[in-house]
Amino acid sequence: MARDKGRDSAGRARRTRPGDRPREVYVFTEGEVTEPEFVEFVMEHGTRAQQGRKINYSIENAAASSSRRKPLPLVQDAVTKLEGARKAARKAGLTPEDWNWPQVWCLFDRDQHRDIPTAFARAEREGVRIAYSHPCFELWRLLHYQNYTSTFGGVCNDAASRLKKQEGFTETYGVSARSVSAEDAKRVKAGQLQRKYKKARQYAEKINARREGRDQTRWDPYTDVWRFVEDGLDVIDY
Repeated sequence: MARDKGRDSAGRARRTRPGDRPREVYVFTEGEVTEPEFVEFVMEHGTRAQQGRKINYSIENAAASSSRRKPLPLVQDAVTKLEGARKAARKAGLTPEDWNWPQVWCLFDRDQHRDIPTAFARAEREGVRIAYSHPCFELWRLLHYQNYTSTFGGVCNDAASRLKKQEGFTETYGVSARSVSAEDAKRVKAGQLQRKYKKARQYAEKINARREGRDQTRWDPYTDVWRFVEDGLDVIDY
């Protein structure tokens, strides 16, 4: 039987080229609420660096127990995910040099975790990326309102308390809101972040430049969430 050249050509035309594939970004978060909502906000409101390219993201540990949300278990689970993602990418014809080579990120805080240096070392060795905040993610949110360079003494409650006192913060939970509970404060509202990214990034870079040594537990204060925003999600503003 003669080959149906028209059908064969159509089949080839529909085949996705490696360079046209979206970048798959897999995210593991320590928090169950704040970080996932932040990622959702960035993807909904962010300005992309490369408008014609698509990013697919997923929160990989949405149903994880609290014991798997500490830095080292997060990295361990991320390594397993990255191994599978790399295998699938190679099968699709991608190489590590391609813009859409898959990325796996862990977002976690200093808090009082003891295994942070080990988690960092494992992630660096395996190719998992980290967005780290000391003392906690609330520092990154706080920098959208003000610069802050003093130590928190590793206490997250101090950062969270300062965040709640910022002008206009309470109103983001409703025009009639008079106070915000600790649980409600975990929820990310657009008014807390929109049109403030570049300022927060600038503040973060300045405080990060003051860190000393390679012991991440001593980087107080510190946050490089902006690296995840730009390098992972390809967003340059929101």
